[in-house]
Amino acid sequence: MRRTTKASLPLKSKIEVPWDTTGALNADSAQSMPLDQIVLPPLQPRRYFDPEALKQLTESIKQHGILQPLLVRPVDGGKHEVVAGERRYRAAQENELKEVPVVIRELDDNAAFQLALIENLLREDLNPVEETEGILQLLSLKLGRSVEEIPPLLRRLQHERKEAASSSNNVIGKQEAASDNADQDDVVKDESENLDVSNNVIGKDENDEQQGSLPVNPDLKIVEEVFDGLGLMTWESFANNRLPLLNLPEDILDALREGSLEYTKARAIAQIPKLNERVEFLEQAIANNWSLSEIRQRISEKKSPDSNPNTESNNYKERFTAATTKLRKSRIWSDPKKRKQIEKLLAQLETLTKVE
Repeated sequence: MRRTTKASLPLKSKIEVPWDTTGALNADSAQSMPLDQIVLPPLQPRRYFDPEALKQLTESIKQHGILQPLLVRPVDGGKHEVVAGERRYRAAQENELKEVPVVIRELDDNAAFQLALIENLLREDLNPVEETEGILQLLSLKLGRSVEEIPPLLRRLQHERKEAASSSNNVIGKQEAASDNADQDDVVKDESENLDVSNNVIGKDENDEQQGSLPVNPDLKIVEEVFDGLGLMTWESFANNRLPLLNLPEDILDALREGSLEYTKARAIAQIPKLNERVEFLEQAIANNWSLSEIRQRISEKKSPDSNPNTESNNYKERFTAATTKLRKSRIWSDPKKRKQIEKLLAQLETLTKVE
């Protein structure tokens, strides 16, 4: 059974894009274009391409040709810029193709970059770092804010949601308490009083309904639409599990971008504070393909208190005590040669104590 991956999934309908990435709707509109008339964009959402995967695509195109056209847009100088299909473009260059199938669309800079982001997020096997950075860029475009503003915004939305949930629980608790008190009251028999009570209840229900329908945060609505459209994860999961990833040291992030290290291993190795030690450890972990448990064990060993002068002194005392205890119980006292060695060591120890 073929495993479903992001690359096999079409774009979700909630993400508005002027391009069918499956190629089904645009197959008839494709046309051939000289490869030397096509250029790559100055800003590219994806910075790392797996050499092995690119090699496989190059071989596939060599045998079968380019089955899905590239999406390009007109730019200055009579050239056309790649919007979607950079890997196919690179593979075509490797095969020294003269022409490639393309679909041309008139797109401004914002629409082109947004479309390239979505194409990468949904159709390419991005590593966690690129995926996280891509989602932040997409949110930046949708919200009209800088990328740096997005993480604090998501944390603020999380805080607001927690406060709203807490407030809602308090209101429910008060309503239940009020209901219990009402059950204990005597039934009012006077019709006029009944009428007043009825009117008051209606008024309260209307007020409660108005209070319950709190205005929806427009930023939250956009954020939810983006994540619903991508279908990769919830925005809360992204904020909790992906944003901390970008706080890792740059050498660790580079390894993640290259796909040579899993995220769980990266987080463990990032605990090593010294750069030179961390880089050396990272290289060994990748070269030897250490498991997560091996990495944690080796890091724990590196954290042993050998380098601390105070603990080092205590360690010597413990070793001396253990050695003398073993000596008392040992049979070496009956061996003349070993007993002479002990006498020499004892004389050296006595000399050391006299110096003090």
